[in-house]
Amino acid sequence: MEQVYHRWIHSETGQTPLERFSILPKIPDLSLVREAFLFSESRTVTKTATVSLYGNDYEVDQALVGRKVDLVFDPFDLSAINVRYMDRDFGKAVIHKISRHSHPMTIAHSPETIKPTGIDYLSLVDKQHRKYLGSPIGYRELNAEEEK
Repeated sequence: MEQVYHRWIHSETGQTPLERFSILPKIPDLSLVREAFLFSESRTVTKTATVSLYGNDYEVDQALVGRKVDLVFDPFDLSAINVRYMDRDFGKAVIHKISRHSHPMTIAHSPETIKPTGIDYLSLVDKQHRKYLGSPIGYRELNAEEEK
């Protein structure tokens, strides 16, 4: 995007996107980035204030009995589940019984099962970046204007 699209002259505006929209991108807070990659599942809380998620049982706040809640979690770690009801945070669910430690979609790959391609994509991107801008890839400078 940075090397080609932003520098290509648009047929209708006669300008490159970089010239037309010379606004520095705002880097989001890392906690928001992490939140974007969390999974969410809806469950109804039982009479005993528990929920089940992939064979694991968790205790939640008594006030949520009978209500449908959202369980927000990192798919690689089912030991830390955040409970939300109507977009309000109700804290962490307490592990009652855990038999699965990660989401079924997460498959552990050992280094032996992954075959390297021999292509270093980051080096290719860095080489193009240096060719056009003459400097290494750096994100620190993006927020430099905002901090002033």
